[in-house]
Amino acid sequence: MGVSLKADLFRYWHTLRHLRPVQFYGRLWFHLYRPHPDHRPAPPLRPITGCWITPPPGESCLLGSHTFHFLNQTRTLVDPGDWNAPDIDKLWLYNLHYFDDLNATDAGKRQTWHCSLIDRWIAENPPGYGNGWEPYPLSLRIVNWIKWALAGHLLEQSWLHSLAVQVRFLRRRLEYHLLGNHLFTNAKALVFAGLFFQGQEADEWLDTGLALLRREVPEQVLADGGHFERSPMYHAILMQDLLDLLNLACTYGAAFPEPALIPAWREVAKRMRHWLATLCHPDGEISFFNDAAIGIAPTPQALEAYAGCLGLELTAAACGFGITRLAESGYIRLQQGSAVVLLDVAPVGPDYLPGHAHADTLSFEWSLFGQRVVVNSGTSCYGVSPERQRQRGTAAHNTVLIDSQDSSEIWGGFRVARRARALDLSVAEDNAVIEVRCAHDGYRRLRGHPLHRRWWRLDDETLTIRDRIEGSFREAVACLHFHPAISAGYHNENSGVLHLPDGHEVSWKITCGRGQLQKSTYHPRFGVSEANHCLVIHFCDAESEITFRWGQYAHSISV
Repeated sequence: MGVSLKADLFRYWHTLRHLRPVQFYGRLWFHLYRPHPDHRPAPPLRPITGCWITPPPGESCLLGSHTFHFLNQTRTLVDPGDWNAPDIDKLWLYNLHYFDDLNATDAGKRQTWHCSLIDRWIAENPPGYGNGWEPYPLSLRIVNWIKWALAGHLLEQSWLHSLAVQVRFLRRRLEYHLLGNHLFTNAKALVFAGLFFQGQEADEWLDTGLALLRREVPEQVLADGGHFERSPMYHAILMQDLLDLLNLACTYGAAFPEPALIPAWREVAKRMRHWLATLCHPDGEISFFNDAAIGIAPTPQALEAYAGCLGLELTAAACGFGITRLAESGYIRLQQGSAVVLLDVAPVGPDYLPGHAHADTLSFEWSLFGQRVVVNSGTSCYGVSPERQRQRGTAAHNTVLIDSQDSSEIWGGFRVARRARALDLSVAEDNAVIEVRCAHDGYRRLRGHPLHRRWWRLDDETLTIRDRIEGSFREAVACLHFHPAISAGYHNENSGVLHLPDGHEVSWKITCGRGQLQKSTYHPRFGVSEANHCLVIHFCDAESEITFRWGQYAHSISV
């Protein structure tokens, strides 16, 4: 057996051994079973007894009657085949089928375009074929059409018929083989359709959706409020889903068959809101752990306002000083003086579902005076490509790379084989000094079985990061990626200064190791790449250490 084939089989084994049985037989069933579309007339609509609260609108993505802007790419829909054009990125095509613009900012001004677009979609996307009939875009479109109707738009009979055909098809294409946020989204769509329509068939949709949510909400939302896939972006998406479900339940009042779920969901939403506030920077936006980018989910401020409109008690605008630990999901927020540091001591995700994981164990992000300073590189693309692989890799994050290997074996766009696990975590606070120590075993698979240990120390005016490797290795570097707004310079290879856009300066000094500033890229949104700098610290023996200082004594460490 060749070395390459043996390595591939080994990688597959370490990927597949964590999966649940349903992910095996569910995938087989999903690919072999193709339901026939059900063209029966749509059920009647259910009377509304409450008041639908308009959710936070997204960014407009319809620039003309058939011109769309998704993922920072603009294209015009010319021919029927463009809905499924093979030369266009699949995620862009998915967005084309979502119909998010129906509920976007100033959507009423584009109502004529929306009506024409719905007609065109029905005419050019025959039931059961193409991207638009895959379960995830199908689920989002069902919800968007129903939200549009609840906002006061009258759906024509042909649209209602198509909507019913879509729901029936989804009901037989639920993504049990993927689980996670996909199955949650499928369930939400069934609940929306089951309440929007009425009758026996609609009740069956509703029962199926609620049964899934009864199982998936406790599974996917951890005790600390974090979504179990450990992505702040997907957490915000699922949080909006839960708020939408609460909104819908109140809109239909007594027709909602399980009123006991409402207080339970409200409690879950409260925990999710606290988690999101903890993992945000002072600029109000999410941190970039695992797959995360700005502009996909509603902003945290918009979600908090939505929760308030639904009558949920408002959470604090920001976390307090000191340590906030999200124990179950594995993140820690440190806040001292003008500094906020967010630490990743988490698993890469649930063992059976690490599709949105990055090899970022023991990475961190840091804001100072309200400005992001040290940032993970973000996410600009999905799919299978060298760039996708690079953005998921350890070197794109603020942690340690040993022997040019990723701390977790990410591959194939959404796969992980052997993965790092955090261990030996300790957190201490004494006299306004916070210290966190942790290690991970992701590199134990390498020849010398190295173990990475990291120590963070934060006080009012300094941040120190010390790394140590136990076990043998050839080379190791610690990477620190600076936000594009930060101007980084040298005094010498072991010291320098960071210039913040508001005029503040931060000195840095490497007390163990050798530093090198390199060009890198930062990806705060899908389709966006911004130039930035990365400070690479080459280890001295088995250690590296750097201290950042700001405030009155900012320059004292560089002399």
